[in-house]
Amino acid sequence: MDEKKLVIDAHDIYYKELNEMVRDAILNKDYNIVELDNVNGQRYIGDAIEKEATIIINGVPGNDLGAFMSGPTIIVNDNVQDAVGNTMSLGKIVVHGQASDVIGYGMRGGKIFIKGDVGYRVGIHMKAYKERMSYIVAGGNAGDFFGEYMAGGILVLLGLEEEDERPIVGDYLGTGMHGGIIYVRGEVNKKKLGKEVGIVDMTDADMKELEKLLKEYAADLDLDYENIMSKPFLKIIPVSHRPYGRLYAY
Repeated sequence: MDEKKLVIDAHDIYYKELNEMVRDAILNKDYNIVELDNVNGQRYIGDAIEKEATIIINGVPGNDLGAFMSGPTIIVNDNVQDAVGNTMSLGKIVVHGQASDVIGYGMRGGKIFIKGDVGYRVGIHMKAYKERMSYIVAGGNAGDFFGEYMAGGILVLLGLEEEDERPIVGDYLGTGMHGGIIYVRGEVNKKKLGKEVGIVDMTDADMKELEKLLKEYAADLDLDYENIMSKPFLKIIPVSHRPYGRLYAY
């Protein structure tokens, strides 16, 4: 496909107007690359767009970046705020900085790659359906409730900052989780695990899955793949498919 690119200076453009400009460029004027300069907190960028295109963001977008998205690739050359990839179905979001809370809430497909740290409740209610998988890879540390109520998909936490003395993940890891897999590079204090999950041995199939995913992650974020794979990984899965079944009255 031939490249058709539009550059928009987002300085002082109200978020509704900016999103209308992006949607019009991709959906009505067939631009396949839209680059936004000077983004400063405008929210809902890329939301609900169902078409392949690339959106490049220079600056910090606001909440709900790529929500309900199905197709586009969003590249952010800075940090992002809350609820990136909220309920997204397809596509990819690559963040060259850090991310805040509730990343990938309810996502049912696609990939979110974060270079640095992530906040609280990342991957909450993540899902997978038949051949459609959802993936989140974070290169730094994570806050509490990583993978909370996760129902499917794959979460990977890398902790690549070797000088960082904080625990790689906060408390309540995988609380309420009843599907999917969490991989953590390095060690995790078992006291941080939710009651619904356990640590099991890695298999050859796990390593094959990780190698494919992390080669793509490293390439997208210009990181050293061999360094990423230089430490062993833990595999965390749910120990029950109905962790709260006894609470139901029927």
